[in-house]
Amino acid sequence: VQLQASGGGLVQAGGSLRLSCAASGRSFSMYTMGWFRQAPGKEREFVAAISWSGGSTYDADSVKGRFTISRDNAKNMVYLQMNSLKPEDTAVYYCAAAMPVTTIPKSHKEYIYWGQGTLVTVSS
Repeated sequence: VQLQASGGGLVQAGGSLRLSCAASGRSFSMYTMGWFRQAPGKEREFVAAISWSGGSTYDADSVKGRFTISRDNAKNMVYLQMNSLKPEDTAVYYCAAAMPVTTIPKSHKEYIYWGQGTLVTVSS
């Protein structure tokens, strides 16, 4: 599976952005999909994930109520709608794919395919 993230940019605090992740390759719909982010000088951080069917999602506490992950298996796409953005959301955002398991994984070590990242900058 190859992943291509897009949609990043510069936005003012309180604004919104929608990130997209296009997947190519077979069997996209079987994978759990996640979004991670990495700010300068910090470790990669889990943001949100969605099960293969879209029936289950999990959000990090830091984005709960502000970010929404979704997927369209017919289009091989995953999205991250980001609202009420804060300066601390500034980071490179990555989409990633993990094998389907019972519990949605939140560790980057469990994701086997990664996109190239898209930069989100939130100004105060």
